[in-house]
Amino acid sequence: MAKEQYIKNKPHVNIGTIGHIDHGKTTLTSALTSVLKAKGLAKKHILMKI
Repeated sequence: MAKEQYIKNKPHVNIGTIGHIDHGKTTLTSALTSVLKAKGLAKKHILMKI
C-alpha cells in the first residue's frame, strides 16, 4: 500500500510558555486544552494541528 503524500495547507504554530513558578503556565495550558477539547480539536492532551 502506497503512503499518502502529506500536503501542508494550514499554518503550523508552536506555542511555548515560560515563566516563574506560580505564574499560571499550567493554568493557561489547561484552559487552552479544554477549549480545544470542547471543540473536538484536542486528543489525549496533545494539541492537534488546527
